[in-house]
Amino acid sequence: MAKTILIVDDEEDIIEFLKYNLEKESYNVLTASNGSQALELAIEHQPHLIILDVMMPVMDGIEACRKMRQASNLNQTLIVFLTAREEDYMQIDGLEAGGDDYINKPVRPRVLVSKINAMLRRFPNDQEQNEEIIIGDLTINKENYTLIKAGKMLNLPRKEFELLYKLISKPGKVFSRVELLNSIWGEDIYVTDRTIDVHIRKLREKVGETIIKTVKGVGYKFEM
Repeated sequence: MAKTILIVDDEEDIIEFLKYNLEKESYNVLTASNGSQALELAIEHQPHLIILDVMMPVMDGIEACRKMRQASNLNQTLIVFLTAREEDYMQIDGLEAGGDDYINKPVRPRVLVSKINAMLRRFPNDQEQNEEIIIGDLTINKENYTLIKAGKMLNLPRKEFELLYKLISKPGKVFSRVELLNSIWGEDIYVTDRTIDVHIRKLREKVGETIIKTVKGVGYKFEM
């Protein structure tokens, strides 16, 4: 079954360009011209991935992403921001809002398709086994993408969930930033160490400041 991608941009030529290249890859493509419309479509159709422009009328991409991350039925949806190369602060704001990655404008078709294909290859399929880990007051289930802490369900964006699952699967093991980047984002996707640091900080805010420890000059480990 074809995976669904939602493209959100207020420039019609960009939408048509992205739509054309992704439909050639046999993706089912939905489109929206602002964040408010995108939010409605995302909640209704639950796409596998959303390509979200930052600067848009009605509701910008950052605010739309925050609202999407509050919707429980979108916790597995990947969100990729479109940003101009000089908008470095926008990339950080996008990750802070719950985005998984970003693509720089102007968009190059081969780079776009390669990145999207790599991200969606990591999307779980129906044949995956139920992988549940219980440690301390945390219960994390990879099949359902659920995290329960002290009896309370926590809604994590996809990359935060995968990062936590990677760390919690081997308590005490120190994972380097490179290892985490390659495992969670893939070796053929370029993201910086700062991406890991932002996600780790957001995880600590949700599951506790002390259980994810920094090993200076090396990386991170989970320890209760």
